[in-house]
Order: sequence, then C-alpha cells, then structure tokens
Amino acid sequence: MPKILDACCGAKMFWFDRENPDVVYMDERRLETTLCDGRTLIIEPDVVGDFRRMPFPDGTFSLVVFDPPHLVKAGAKSWLALKYGVLGNDWREDLRKGFAECFRVLRPDGVLVFKWSEAQVPLKEILPLAGHKALFGERRSRKHWVVFMKGDEEK
Repeated sequence: MPKILDACCGAKMFWFDRENPDVVYMDERRLETTLCDGRTLIIEPDVVGDFRRMPFPDGTFSLVVFDPPHLVKAGAKSWLALKYGVLGNDWREDLRKGFAECFRVLRPDGVLVFKWSEAQVPLKEILPLAGHKALFGERRSRKHWVVFMKGDEEK
C-alpha cells in the first residue's frame, strides 16, 4: 500500500510527479473538460471518494495531504468551480469531518499537510476545525500551507 494520501487531489496541480507510486490520489469526482481559456482540465484520481468518509483503514498512511475546496460561492459551471470544487452549505462541519478523517487514516506520528486559500474564508476560521494544534506553516499571498503531526495532544 502506498504511504501517502492526497485526499482531494483534483488535477494534481502542485505535484511534481503526478503518477508517484507512493501516493494514493483521491477525489470525489472524475472529470475531463475544456476550460474557458482552452486548457484541458483532467481530474483522474486513483480512488473516487469523499474526504468526509474515506475508504481506508485507520492508520494507513504516513503522510496525508488535505487540500479541500476553498470556495463557498462560485458559479456551478465557472472555471473556479470546475478546477477547485465548491464547499457545501455545511462547509464547517464538512471540513471538521475531513480533518477527523485525515487524522484517522494517519499512522501514529504521521504528518498532515493542509493547504488553504483565503479567497473567501480566512484561515483563522478553519484551523479550529482541525481539532489538533498546527506545528508550523507558511503564507504566500492568500495561500497557506500548514503542517500537523498526529499525536495524543488535541486542542
């Protein structure tokens, strides 16, 4: 079994190797479409699954990447919605469940890398949903990378 899970892989945009055999790429959808600028968008995960109910046993992965949709408002057929997805009306509870699932499928002392864009919702509203203390992170413009480690301590 691979050691890494990308729980919301989308088009695998930040991966240097989009076919890395150590990674299980999961997303809730498969999609191939042409964006308004003529580029082809391909979302082709290894596993079609919901980040709120992952189909993996407890403690499966050493590293989990969690890059959920960041948008709460976007036109259904907009390129933003197609490329990044859109959160539902219960997005806080959805993200809380997503974090819980990420930590569930992590091995003890496993690492969770969380990516968030503050395009519509500030990070300070998201971090309390994790249920764990962040170790460190980095901000580039509105994009944040935050790192957690699975342990006994919770907020």
